[in-house]
Amino acid sequence: MIQIHPAGRLKLAVLASGRGSNFDAIYTATQDGRLNADIKVLVSDKAESLALQKARQRKIPAYYLDPSAYSSRSAYETELVSLLRQHQVEVVALAGYMRLVGKVMLEEFRHCIVNIHPALLPAFPGLNAQRQALEYGVKFSGCTVHLVDEGMDTGPIIMQRVVPVYDYDDEDSLSTRILEQEHQVYWQSLQLMAEGKLYLDGRRVIVRT
Repeated sequence: MIQIHPAGRLKLAVLASGRGSNFDAIYTATQDGRLNADIKVLVSDKAESLALQKARQRKIPAYYLDPSAYSSRSAYETELVSLLRQHQVEVVALAGYMRLVGKVMLEEFRHCIVNIHPALLPAFPGLNAQRQALEYGVKFSGCTVHLVDEGMDTGPIIMQRVVPVYDYDDEDSLSTRILEQEHQVYWQSLQLMAEGKLYLDGRRVIVRT
């Protein structure tokens, strides 16, 4: 069993592709003392990402890296790792980052890349998880915070939150209720890491108090 991160203030990077609502929640938690972390940098693969604008408004270094400008995912991630190291990043939080993480990132930040997914993994990985849940007819869905590995939403699970699925739900209403839980469970998971309480035993994440 190995400790995922020693106790201490986290030096975070946030990678985001979209509106940045989970970035908002993480940032707010750092500012009001619930999360013992500093967001050192935000990086997006989308030039129009609202997350970039939000980070800049808060005076957080924010960069757009265009994947199409690089010859391969490895080349892109090599540049990304260099940028993160310049900002002394130790832990990477994916917040609506719509790209699979590759070998370069995984080797550089082993067990220290975290993602949140809007379903109760291993059910409904990948895109449109809420739509998948509704189409399948489940009575409960939710969200999952997990460590990132080589697969798509397959890494060890840190924390989950259950959300009921109602008969009247559509994709928007279910997504809204799941997102409310995401905004809580993500910073809570990161805080467990900051407290040095997360240990990895095989593919199980153990919380030691």
